[in-house]
Amino acid sequence: MSGGTVTLFVCGDVMLGRGVDQILARPGDPALREGYVTDARAYVRMAESVNGPIPAPVDPSWPWGEALRLLEANAPDVRIVNLETSVTRSDAFEPGKAVHYRMHPANLPALTVARPDVCVLANNHVRDFGLSGLRETLDVLHGAGLRTAGAGRTAEEAYTPVALPLPHGGRVLVFALGAADSGVPAGWAATAERPGVAHVPELTPATAAAAVRRIRRVKRPGDLVVVSVHWGSNWGYIVPREQRRFGHALVDGGADVVHGHSSHHPRAAEVYRDRLILHGCGDFIDDYEGIPGFEEYRDDLRIAYFVTLAADTGALTGLRMEPLLARRMRLEPAPAKDRGWLQTTLDRIGYDVHVTLDRDGALVLSGRSAVSRRAAPPAHRRPSADGSRRTTHRPS
Repeated sequence: MSGGTVTLFVCGDVMLGRGVDQILARPGDPALREGYVTDARAYVRMAESVNGPIPAPVDPSWPWGEALRLLEANAPDVRIVNLETSVTRSDAFEPGKAVHYRMHPANLPALTVARPDVCVLANNHVRDFGLSGLRETLDVLHGAGLRTAGAGRTAEEAYTPVALPLPHGGRVLVFALGAADSGVPAGWAATAERPGVAHVPELTPATAAAAVRRIRRVKRPGDLVVVSVHWGSNWGYIVPREQRRFGHALVDGGADVVHGHSSHHPRAAEVYRDRLILHGCGDFIDDYEGIPGFEEYRDDLRIAYFVTLAADTGALTGLRMEPLLARRMRLEPAPAKDRGWLQTTLDRIGYDVHVTLDRDGALVLSGRSAVSRRAAPPAHRRPSADGSRRTTHRPS
């Protein structure tokens, strides 16, 4: 925190399971129950087939690569990640799911190396290995001193925000929600008696109002509120009207940042009432290299988002988006031509924002667009609910 501002690091899905788990020092059981792949090591071979050998076992810092340097250089006050994998030894594969992610608890250093302040768990993979897998995930993370939001042993725990104190006396409150339209099953909802996630069955005014009530119960003067939401489909740039309305309702109710994720590639950024809404941060760390299809979205390009807010009001004062390239299950600096492609794309699809390329290669918001709503980009094809257009699987 400096000069009356607070800087947050947020990113898309951090998936350290499956193939990534297999290149770490203590890989778990590689068995999978996917339609075409039954061994997680196949994802390692696919990545190597397109980008070259991976020197397994790798150091815990390997998957983060250049991102760790960016974290040190930007020195955010708070680091928030969406951890899209269970952390468990369980073999209790959740029935009815096409994809299951798990990382071995002994590989947790691959997460703690990035020093996250909050691990968001409200997503469609945290309970891939049943209630036992979720309980173990919570035990392992909390045992390592990591704070979690969006899942818990009860509904109260799942919906309660993480509160992080700030030097000026306020707090950053991090809430997390998992929406059904991102593939979070209704049966995963936490109850008073059952572990689960903070579930949103539909993006409606009623569910937004329920989230706002939770914000208003705990927000105090000087607090900044982040609502991290797993929502929407895998592919495409069009943001559904109900998603935008839900995001606006959260801001109207006291949210200062809406941190959206689930899509496999970055989606539109929006500034509404001087607050930032990220409709989809894209993937960040995963094992998706070498899987064909949807190449036009360049899902190998990843973004580290550094969001700066006015400490006294929560208004957005700056956004730096650092482009990265996923190669050999590691994040590298994105080449200049790829940074240019991202700048053009994000500038075209954004709402009330103008994205420019800074001299140091970062993408920045240079101010509001003169047009309040841009024309929607052309529609793109969408996959089936479980992403099964591919012969190998990504999450829904």
